[in-house]
Amino acid sequence: MANDVKPTRKNLMEIEDRIDLSERGHDTLEQKRDGLIMEFMDILDQAQDVREQLEADYDTAQEKINKARAMEGDVAVRGAAAALKEHPEITTQSKNIMGVVVPQIESSKVKKNLDERGYGLLGSSARIDEAADAYEELIESIILAAEVETAMKKMLEEIETTKRRVNALEFKLLPELNENKEYIEQKLEEQEREEIFRLKKIKAKKEEEEKEEEREAAAKAEAEALEAGVAESDD
Repeated sequence: MANDVKPTRKNLMEIEDRIDLSERGHDTLEQKRDGLIMEFMDILDQAQDVREQLEADYDTAQEKINKARAMEGDVAVRGAAAALKEHPEITTQSKNIMGVVVPQIESSKVKKNLDERGYGLLGSSARIDEAADAYEELIESIILAAEVETAMKKMLEEIETTKRRVNALEFKLLPELNENKEYIEQKLEEQEREEIFRLKKIKAKKEEEEKEEEREAAAKAEAEALEAGVAESDD
């Protein structure tokens, strides 16, 4: 509240410094918010493409595995899956987007050659190979989708946090500081007017006293002159 602030020039200077700092912080946060929104829109476009690709890869994988089961049987399909010895490996790193740390997921050993799948050329068929290819593509799409979705979530959280800070400065802190500034300026102006009025009264009183002293001095001089005249007459 403005009434809680002592109306002193020191407080006025401190509030003006805080206003200047808050305004610069507000501008910086606005720029950050706008930049984050632009980055988020780019990631959103990418996420939509990734989702569409993920759905397409999922449908393809389901189609291929269903054909393999229908033509080769569940036993053959399960046997080919069980023969796999090297499983995909995932490593995570991070990258910075306008101060937001987002994950960067890298995968290895997802896509394999026929001789790397463990079941050998004789223990497989074209349909099982196609199903394996389709699921490897699906896994890579899932990894990419996880990276993009996580980045999008973190960016959105940072945008909301930045927006709250901008709003807090714009609609709460800065109005309060400006209100305090106006209150102090008003009080200081009132104090200045009162001081000027007081000084004028003092000056007027002093001038009146000086005039009174002058009148008294003149009257005294006149009386002395009169007495001197009377004395001369008596002589």
